[in-house]
Amino acid sequence: MEFLADYAGFLAKTITLVVAVLVVLAAIAVLRSKGRSKSSGQLQVRKLNDFYKALHQGLEQAVLDKSRLKAVRKAEAKAEKLAKKTAAEKPRVFVLDFDGDIKASATDNLRHEVTALLSMATSQDEVVLRLESGGGLVHSYGLAASQLARIRQAGVPLTVCIDKVAASGGYMMACIGEKIISAPFAILGSIGVVAQLPNIHKLLKKHEIDFEVLTAGEYKRTLTVFGENTEKGREKFQEDLETTHELFKGFVASHRPQLNIDEIATGEIWLGQAALGKKLVDELMTSDEYLATRAKHAELFHLHYAQKKTLQERMGLAVSLAADRLLLQWVSRLNQRFW
Repeated sequence: MEFLADYAGFLAKTITLVVAVLVVLAAIAVLRSKGRSKSSGQLQVRKLNDFYKALHQGLEQAVLDKSRLKAVRKAEAKAEKLAKKTAAEKPRVFVLDFDGDIKASATDNLRHEVTALLSMATSQDEVVLRLESGGGLVHSYGLAASQLARIRQAGVPLTVCIDKVAASGGYMMACIGEKIISAPFAILGSIGVVAQLPNIHKLLKKHEIDFEVLTAGEYKRTLTVFGENTEKGREKFQEDLETTHELFKGFVASHRPQLNIDEIATGEIWLGQAALGKKLVDELMTSDEYLATRAKHAELFHLHYAQKKTLQERMGLAVSLAADRLLLQWVSRLNQRFW
């Protein structure tokens, strides 16, 4: 009986804790939804030359003895002073990052970054995009690609670097680059279109549940999850996929005419080394190697448009972290009690 009483008390505390956590999470969601529409951002600019210089000098400081290090620093200072007097203005390289999810959410920041750099960039400069994306929604990646097209239309050279993956919608973006550089084992291609959905019509029919689909327009709804799908609907759905695929193929071919589009637009993927042979990329190199090389002859600026968090969002994040810690403590105590 004493055990049952202890267990009942523990269970009551657990339920109370879970309810409290759910209430907190609901409050977080409300706060974030309220703050999101009012949030704004700012452009953050970092000079990458200083970053590479700090790496180099940090290694020198660790490896060289004091007398040698002093001599090196003196020579570097003299060389920098001379370069400022004699060298012409260096070209600029604007570095952007795009880490794509299925909705291409990073487009919200990309559009502002592109607008900012186009206010200064000329044909003598360069834009380098470090791209990582496995693709996603057609319209979302179409908009992201259109943002990059603005750079090419302005006559500014665009180089796209792919270290891990640029497939499907990701490659749609990459192909806009005047030059595409890929790591040897990056994944590229997947120039195809896919759509899938479950259908539980037979399950509903088995349990005598009717589901009505009313439409105005012959092809307003072709395939459904709940209704009975027809062969005519399937054919129309497939036709729409083929139309989208043809547009995708045409888009890629227009930006990379050197491709055999029918050969590579099969939905297949290739690693960087094979992609070079298929002319999907122009050169094999990591983005680190490319930027470190460019830093020797150009001024590199990394641009990132950062969304400002409102007070509600900051409070929501703090409460969320606190809730996470509370849940971890609860799970730990639960394990100690029953194991």
